[in-house]
Amino acid sequence: MLCANRVSVLLSVLLGFATANANADYHIVKSIQVGGAGGWDYLEADPIGRRLYVSHENHVVVIDMDTLKVVGDVPNSPGMGGVALSRELNRGFTANGDEDAVGVFELSTLEPIAKWKATGRRPNQIAYEPMTQRVFSFNSTGRNITVFDGKTGNVLSTLEVDGRTEFYAMDGKGMIYDSLQDKATIIAIDAKMMKVVATYPLAPHTQPAGTTMDPQTRRIFVACRSKSFLILDADTGKILATFPIGERNDAAKFDPGTRLAFASNGDGTLAVVHEDSPDQFTLAQTVKTEYGARTMAVDTKTHRVFMPSADWGPAPTPRSDNPNPRRPMVPGSFRVLVLEP
Repeated sequence: MLCANRVSVLLSVLLGFATANANADYHIVKSIQVGGAGGWDYLEADPIGRRLYVSHENHVVVIDMDTLKVVGDVPNSPGMGGVALSRELNRGFTANGDEDAVGVFELSTLEPIAKWKATGRRPNQIAYEPMTQRVFSFNSTGRNITVFDGKTGNVLSTLEVDGRTEFYAMDGKGMIYDSLQDKATIIAIDAKMMKVVATYPLAPHTQPAGTTMDPQTRRIFVACRSKSFLILDADTGKILATFPIGERNDAAKFDPGTRLAFASNGDGTLAVVHEDSPDQFTLAQTVKTEYGARTMAVDTKTHRVFMPSADWGPAPTPRSDNPNPRRPMVPGSFRVLVLEP
């Protein structure tokens, strides 16, 4: 009976621990006022350097993730999309969609170094793959991917994918997984071979956007604009779980310390899913954020979530040539929300 009681107590403790981990209580604790004109796109956290890089119109705003203050700026990045970082090369890379180029800057000084011409139109996402030290420019309207040598800037290859590239996930061991939004698929790219080695269909789910990954369990989290958050096996493409999310998703992130995956949506919601085990997942929370807060970054040291936002005016009157006009952003209202558990 004593052994049985001990087993019962242990099971109760373990079940209680799993339940606690599956819960989340993220909420907005601060707003970092940035100001300035123009909108934004993606942002990238450097948990080691303690900096947050936020694309803002034609430049990159740099925020200290401990003091939560603006500490720098990377200029001359027209049509900014994503930002990628390489601490080993002391370089940052920007997707400059308006000039079909990749901007290169020095991490330590934020000084621009070079611009590399992409082989496709409108770079939107950018990845630095550490095993190969290669930079991948995902050219959205060009429907291809340019592969650069991260040290020299030489073009090593162009991958024709015949799809509108969106955000990517990496396993840190040479594999990259990217969403093709208009094809409702995930492509698996071998960074060393510079080749698409697998394609995973997502139907009936459509318009994948935010993509992230738990490299340890090899699970890919894909947020779709069909208002679904999918979990896939990275090696087979099998969809293991599906959760509902809000409208107009544009980003997803994973925090290995809390085993939480996040999907940020332009309707003002943030979905939080807990990875209970490699094959079990729980929708832990749906956070109310702000309208338009569609992208995000996670500080894996403090577990904070950062989300760009702004104030918005009323939508213009619909016209036949623009039946769904966007609400205009209020000048000077750009800010970054800080969420904590």
